[in-house]
Formats: sequence, C-alpha cells, structure tokens
Amino acid sequence: MIPISDNIRCRSKPIINYWLIAINLAVFFWELQLEFGGGLGYFVNTWGVIPAQISAAITDALFFNNSAAWIIVIWRIFTLFFGIFLHGSFSQILGNLLFLWVFGKTVENILGHGRYLAFYLAAGVITGLAQILVEPSLTIPLIGANGAIAAILGAYVIKFPKAKIYTILPLIILYIPMQIPAFFYIFWWFGQQLFYGIGSLNIPPLGVNQSGVVFWGQVVGLLIGAGFIRFKR
Repeated sequence: MIPISDNIRCRSKPIINYWLIAINLAVFFWELQLEFGGGLGYFVNTWGVIPAQISAAITDALFFNNSAAWIIVIWRIFTLFFGIFLHGSFSQILGNLLFLWVFGKTVENILGHGRYLAFYLAAGVITGLAQILVEPSLTIPLIGANGAIAAILGAYVIKFPKAKIYTILPLIILYIPMQIPAFFYIFWWFGQQLFYGIGSLNIPPLGVNQSGVVFWGQVVGLLIGAGFIRFKR
C-alpha cells in the first residue's frame, strides 16, 4: 500500500517539510557517491550514532575525570542530529520520505514552521538517546529518520484519528485507489520496517541499524509525537 495524500486541507505551504525531504535526498545521493568510492563505511561509522562510543565517552568524562573525553561526547552528541539524515537502504529512504510527504505537511500546518522543525529534530534526537539506553554497548551505527517519522505519525493520528489517507494498492499492473483510516498506518508503519533491508547500501564492517534497537526507538518516537500533540491541545 502506497499512501499518497490525505483529506486534510493545509492553510499554508509546508516549506520545512519540503526542505527536510530535499536534505534527506541530497544526503542519500552523497552516500551513494561515497559507496561507489569506497568511503561510505568510514563516513557512516564517523557520523552515525554508535551507542558504545557515546556510552564509553560519557563514562570516561564523568567517572574518570578525563577532560579530553568531553570533546568526544560533544562530537558524538552532534551525531544524534546528523544521523537523522543518513539512511542505510533505498527502501528505508523511500519509506521514510513517503510517510514524511503524506503526514508531515499536515503536522507542520498545525504546529507552524519553526515549531515543526524543532519537533522533528527533537524527536529524532530523543529516539537516538532511547536507543543508546536500550543497548549502550552496541557498536553498530544507528541511522535514519525513523524515530522522527514515527513521532510525526503519532502526532497526526492523535490529532486526526478519523482522517482518510488516499492510498494506492498496486497489484501487478493494476493500481487500485483506496481510502484508509489514518489509525491503520500506525500498524503499517511498523510492519514496513521488515522490508527496510531491501536495497541496502554496502556499509562495512557490520552494516547499520540493529532491528531490535531501532524498533524501540520508533516506539519512543510514536509516544513522543502522541504525547506532545495531546499536551499542546
């Protein structure tokens, strides 16, 4: 099922949403160039979120009075922001941007441009921190906007539980248009994660995104979005 739009009328153009989609695409094309040049593994392991490195740096800084470790802590905390814009496969980038296109524009419309950008980035960072807490010894990079998109979906469903999502169901060469309740896409969002390995980029040495850790990050993102929009209302 491919969501393409909803029945909620937006009062203004979702400028921030357009920019987020453009930046995600630009960074992914950059990743493709690095893959062809053999530098993608180093790049992702440098700028992706690696829980073990962040945990070790914080431990050294707090408990062993290692002042140099604070530099690593600051640098690695910055990866919580940058890692939101990295993706590890074609299916991950396409799935995230599709949901961002359909649901993000409406959430931006109700939050406003600046607050929406802050919401998107904060949700991505908080879900990254949640993933670190779930598996602090993980040495595999965690990347992608999954947590931020889950927060957008959570906010959307709480605000517009009865909204209709215009959807296309492709069956071989026949495309069937459908209207699906917004609430259904909570389940579809988590279900489609099973397919995010399709078209994976070659990211040595161990790949990216351990599935169990990513799943809990998405749950946190969903709760962040639902809780924020309910509190705002």
